[in-house]
Amino acid sequence: MKAGLTPVVDVGVSLEGLGREARAAAPALARATTGTKNAALLAAARFVRERAEDIKRANEGDVRAARAAGLEASLIDRLILTDQRIDQMVQGLLEIAALPDPVGEISGLAMRPSGIQVGRMRVPLGVIGIIYESRPNVTADAAGLCLKSGNAVILRGGSEAALSNSAIGACLRDGLAHAGLPRGALGLVETTDRAAVSYMLGMNHVLDLLIPRGGKGLVELVSAQARMPVLKHLHGICHVYIDTEADAEKAVAVAVNAKTQRYGTCNTMETLLMAESRAEELLPRLAKAYREHGVELRGCAETRKWISDATVATDKDWDTEYLAPILSIRVVAGLDEAMDHIARYGSHHTDAIVTENWTHAQRFLREVDSSSVMVNASTRFADGFEYGLGAEIGISTDKLHARGPVGLEGLTSQKFIVWGDGHIRA
Repeated sequence: MKAGLTPVVDVGVSLEGLGREARAAAPALARATTGTKNAALLAAARFVRERAEDIKRANEGDVRAARAAGLEASLIDRLILTDQRIDQMVQGLLEIAALPDPVGEISGLAMRPSGIQVGRMRVPLGVIGIIYESRPNVTADAAGLCLKSGNAVILRGGSEAALSNSAIGACLRDGLAHAGLPRGALGLVETTDRAAVSYMLGMNHVLDLLIPRGGKGLVELVSAQARMPVLKHLHGICHVYIDTEADAEKAVAVAVNAKTQRYGTCNTMETLLMAESRAEELLPRLAKAYREHGVELRGCAETRKWISDATVATDKDWDTEYLAPILSIRVVAGLDEAMDHIARYGSHHTDAIVTENWTHAQRFLREVDSSSVMVNASTRFADGFEYGLGAEIGISTDKLHARGPVGLEGLTSQKFIVWGDGHIRA
């Protein structure tokens, strides 16, 4: 056997072991009561809080290694665990515990002419695989959501966050054990060997669903090669359109926040679309605000009439997810041209309109084909926590099963149930 293939064998043995544990644990998770699952989540939250200093020390090791390796600034930003982000992990687990349990929920129960009652029951998917990059907080969010929705999970975080993920994963596994649930319900791929990703893509005998969270390259690889269903979005090219009838103060507030509140996220605005009739009034104000935040501006010819220091935007800019303090700006004739631009260059993630015109708002909501469409609100709200999901497993821009931020319900399926009383078919 060639030396280069040895790691694949080692990785395969490790992953198959995690798979057997997850498959064995899945029935216990599926039949666990809401109280038991909540007890595990509350214990895990307590362990994360109590071990915060240990988690930060592990994270500091990851950050040092990432900087030494020349990792991009946006990825390092996602990697860093501050006290606030650890608190958010804890709060996320507590909120998931407080959410209604979807498992076992019966809906649509109706009497048929034959006398049987037919409805649907919400059930777990089974074993979920999640491949993600940089963000160690995903370890807690993903495990918590999978646990509450009755699913076992195998997590493969990025090698740049290996120490952080291990420290957080230990808290979650200890939370499971504390509630009497099998620790194998949370499998953490410890190896940093990239062969682990390729191997997971063929584990359709174990994984019922695979969720990639990371850069476009990772998502494209998983989508093309996975042998099981994939829940995904490729990238987040999000737009804010400032309409002919926008309120000026709302427009400035939304457009600045959508870009500058945080740069390295998939729901950050990457292109600002400005109605031509409002360009002279609003573009200089916005340019001043963006300069104060250190944002580089790239614009069309009309934009550069009002923002002289903006560089020329090309077609590539309209199609780029910067994940950085860079913004492309295009002046459009009005609503139709704005929606045409979004249809051509958008990623079906999140798009917003700022307007006081009810008809324009309704058209934008109906006609823009994105997983989240907003009126007079920052695109940064496209997030599971902000949507009341407790936390999110990711964003789906697909149209089947789940779309937009995916929380508990998106991690379950439905089966038909039938109640009868000795009924037979004539």
